[in-house]
Amino acid sequence: MIRTPLQIWGAPIVIGILTTVGLISALLGDGIWDAVSAITLGIPCLLCFWYGLRRAPKQRIEH
Repeated sequence: MIRTPLQIWGAPIVIGILTTVGLISALLGDGIWDAVSAITLGIPCLLCFWYGLRRAPKQRIEH
């Protein structure tokens, strides 16, 4: 299976952009910026939590 660079690096780039936006918005001010920061920093945390709870797929054993 051949994967394109976008398939390999797409999700990490999006997570990096979300984290950067969240950190910068936390520095910019109060009010709406706090909400933007909480949402954009919460998404990567939720993704890590979700992937951490996933079970590994069952492997087929062939005789």
